[in-house]
Amino acid sequence: QVRLVESGGGSVQAGGSLRLSCAASGAMYGSICMAWFRQTPGKEREGVARIDRGGRIPLYNDAVKGRFTISQDNDKNTLYLQMDSLQPQDTAIYYCAADRSSFSCNTCYTRPERCEFWGQGTQVTVSS
Repeated sequence: QVRLVESGGGSVQAGGSLRLSCAASGAMYGSICMAWFRQTPGKEREGVARIDRGGRIPLYNDAVKGRFTISQDNDKNTLYLQMDSLQPQDTAIYYCAADRSSFSCNTCYTRPERCEFWGQGTQVTVSS
């Protein structure tokens, strides 16, 4: 069983930065696909960024490209999302997710129902 715990959310003004962390237990980073999602009330959960099993190849939602950076520390079993130049439309609950089974890391990222494990979420609020 993989347990994911997010932290680092909060409230910032537009243009500010936050760094989210996702600590994993029961999993070995480097052997699982990891991704960040976000969700606002009344909307479906959307992929923000994902990284491959080696932690080398990121993929970003066009809405955050150039502002957000996904990374992972395999020694600490922790996934990060550095969020810069935050905008009010980035306000959401952010979740990390993990997938061990799929051949491609795009499976979980594009079809959230295929992700095996989820964190509890962390709120990010950006005011104008």
